[in-house]
Amino acid sequence: MTGRFTAAVAAFLFGAVSLASAQEPAREAPPQIVVNGRGEIRVIPDLATVTMGVQTRAITAAEATAENSRKQLAVINSIKAKGVGAAQIATSGFSVQPETQYDRQGQASPRTTGYLVTNTVTVELRKTELVGPVIDAALGAGANQVHGLSFSISSPDSARRAALAQAVQRARQDAEVAAQAAGGSLGTLLELVATEYSVPIREAAMMRMAGGVAAAPPPPVEAGSTTVSASVTVRWRYVPPR
Repeated sequence: MTGRFTAAVAAFLFGAVSLASAQEPAREAPPQIVVNGRGEIRVIPDLATVTMGVQTRAITAAEATAENSRKQLAVINSIKAKGVGAAQIATSGFSVQPETQYDRQGQASPRTTGYLVTNTVTVELRKTELVGPVIDAALGAGANQVHGLSFSISSPDSARRAALAQAVQRARQDAEVAAQAAGGSLGTLLELVATEYSVPIREAAMMRMAGGVAAAPPPPVEAGSTTVSASVTVRWRYVPPR
């Protein structure tokens, strides 16, 4: 009997609490101000990456490869002579392709007329002022292709953090203006989310160069500048006027 009575009382109390909770009005969220901010820092790149290659043709694959190897070795040595370490030079492509030809009568089987060998190296330059001299030296040593050139930042963390601080500062300034325009003031910080970081690599348009003749003087190359950016979304409590 006692057990049934206790269970009945518990059920009654639970029902009473549930009824009170259901009757209690839902609490409204405090007024808030949400602002997006973006910061941008201009930085001069200190790292350059250039891709160059040697392309050779011969009747046989062995002859084309041997000639290509001889020229590419000379190209690599010329790059090293400019003070570039071996760890900064990497083979990024190598191919041997047959060159075929069809006769004028539409011969069913193509005829192999020779072989095309391409060997490409990618060079990382930690001094952007070396770009022109390195390209000049490589062309003079036998390179006949320049595929691409890009500029980047070797240590972007300081610029990224500066952009992040600027983004937060701008967001706060906008939020304060909005709060004052609404007649109130900015309250405590509720949430801050970094939504985007951007540390771009700037690609320089390059045309394929052929002939293996050194430029005189070396081609002028300017690193220019690049933009490191950060974006944030920030939420503050809005304090209404009293």
